[in-house]
Amino acid sequence: MDIIGNRENASTSPVRDPVRPVTLREVPLPGPLAPAGRLDTAVGTALSRLLGLQSEQGYWVFDLEADATIPSEYVMLQRFLGRDMRPELKDKIARYLRNRQLPDGGWPLYTEGPADLSCTVKAYFALKLLGDAPDASHMARARQRVLEMGGAEKVNVFTRIALAIFGQVPWRTAPCMPIEITMLPDWFFFHLRKVSYWSRTVVVPLLILYARRPVAHIAPDQGVRELFLQNPENLRNLDGFCVKSGRKNLFILLDRILKCTEGCLPVGIREEAVRRAERWTVERMRGEGGIGAIFPAMANAVMALRVLGYPDSQPDMARGIKALDDLLVEKEHEAFCQPCVSPIWDSCLSLSASLEAGASADSPAMKACVDWLFSKQVFAWGDWAQSSPDLQAGAWAFQFENDFYPDVDDTSMVLMALLRAGALDDPRYQERIGAAVNWTLGLQSSDGGWAAFDVDNNKLHLNNIPFADHGALLDPSTADLTGRCLEFLGMLGFDRSFEPAARGLEFLRKEQEADGSWYGRWGVNYIYGTWSVLMGLRQIGEDMRAPYVRRAVDWLLSRQNGDGGWGESCYSYFDSSLGGRGRSTPSQTAWALLGLMAAGEEHSRAVRRGIEYLVSNQLPDGNWDERLFTGTGFPRVFYLLYHGYSQYFPLWALGVYRRLSKGGRMRQDEMRRPSPDRLPFKVVPRT
Repeated sequence: MDIIGNRENASTSPVRDPVRPVTLREVPLPGPLAPAGRLDTAVGTALSRLLGLQSEQGYWVFDLEADATIPSEYVMLQRFLGRDMRPELKDKIARYLRNRQLPDGGWPLYTEGPADLSCTVKAYFALKLLGDAPDASHMARARQRVLEMGGAEKVNVFTRIALAIFGQVPWRTAPCMPIEITMLPDWFFFHLRKVSYWSRTVVVPLLILYARRPVAHIAPDQGVRELFLQNPENLRNLDGFCVKSGRKNLFILLDRILKCTEGCLPVGIREEAVRRAERWTVERMRGEGGIGAIFPAMANAVMALRVLGYPDSQPDMARGIKALDDLLVEKEHEAFCQPCVSPIWDSCLSLSASLEAGASADSPAMKACVDWLFSKQVFAWGDWAQSSPDLQAGAWAFQFENDFYPDVDDTSMVLMALLRAGALDDPRYQERIGAAVNWTLGLQSSDGGWAAFDVDNNKLHLNNIPFADHGALLDPSTADLTGRCLEFLGMLGFDRSFEPAARGLEFLRKEQEADGSWYGRWGVNYIYGTWSVLMGLRQIGEDMRAPYVRRAVDWLLSRQNGDGGWGESCYSYFDSSLGGRGRSTPSQTAWALLGLMAAGEEHSRAVRRGIEYLVSNQLPDGNWDERLFTGTGFPRVFYLLYHGYSQYFPLWALGVYRRLSKGGRMRQDEMRRPSPDRLPFKVVPRT
């Protein structure tokens, strides 16, 4: 199943990734595995460093970095709102953008990736707004690269909208998105409930902007007209018909009809739709984290409220602006804006890694993290309840606060961290764990898999509408999340006979690639997906000698680099033949090792070489250097560099290996329930 429409047909046509896979013949084989003393030192140093980064409140949070798009949009947002930026902050953001420009003049979506047209246009525009002269050498190179790639008229939909907001292209160039769609009935082929959480939170406030079509006036010399091959004022229908894509062509035709007729609707209906969108947006801005707790939605929301006349002092507006400012990371010489923050994710993974590495569950650090995680459990109603109205709340989100949108990935990972910490034996927490378990079971989709935020959010035809040129409008079931859910169910004592587990296993068998791997939706890419599935299969009691499991193991073994590590470029989302191939990284090496050890390969030469790679590449302070992106926001269009991945994943793999090599068991196995018969809560699968 393709989670973004069609894996063979990319939404853009990128230049081939310059990263060349490492082969076994290119790098000498390492010597014998490091002595046990070196392994103990590596684990101890890494654990000490990780514990030293824990906050006083008990959580961990690391920087989360995307491409140049987010800081560029932050600069554009400040200009739209009329806010003055501190000169020092402007200089730091400009320096950040310049430092990430490629030699060919463009900006990539990930480290060592090819230039991306839309990202390059936004970075160029932001630098002009920050004061960079258009005749500066780096600006001239960027301008030339944009023109070589077809000009700014070829940018994606969201960039087109951003340019329209600043009067650089007419609003008519954007796909038609009439705000009246907020009033469509549930049975209609398009409804906001049928798209993903991130799409809803981005689209609803954006519809207000569509309805009002604001233009933030800037000086002519700050515009980007020079990036177009044609006069942008003459542009109209930029979404052309496609050969051999009847469904997409039908939606493009519908888009053109709507553009001709949308002005015919009564003004009263439009204003009622605006009021509905306003109420929806404001309701989801109530908390401190901003609407959806993700930058694009938060930025659209404050722009929407501004065009509706909200002053900066209005409480919802003020909270929304502050939430955006809180995403800034300001260092000595650079500054950037994060797409969101990741404290729940960082904390549960740090907790699991620490416990596998030998930290005591009774230590103050571990107890503080457990208590903090429970303090962030979400018991509020969220959008998920629209498809599961009888389901009780009790999950976790990704950010400090995002009550409307907890997710399966964080909830399952938090549950496993808490089980490793022995929280199920604490009467204070038993019912709360039960609530999270049942919430996650209630989010199982009809295909047997799990998605991130919703049930059966899989109307893949909607990825053909012109607005969805990013191909990520939906949230269907994925192998990595399904593996994760089987893993925590196994820790609770369930096995393959448990009906939700049996359905999940069947989903995974169908999703396996021909080469034995699994696609990774939320991490790069096939290494991530295969690790996630193998961990789940082991815990749920699957026969790890089964032929389909051994195919996955053989695939991982075949992808080991000559230096002993594993790596995979983000470009594998465009070319699946590059799955599991790329320069070695600490996090991807750790995933591969954990997957292999889950399959019983802890004594294999491949695992020993992988451990040697991690030990040999550890920095003196206990960390690992990782600058390549290994996190996925949206395949093919948006990737993430989790600064915590090089902190806790290598420690996790080393800790598990140390336990197994000494004849012990994983902490995960030590805390696994023998059966679910005596769980201190009732398990209620989805019906």
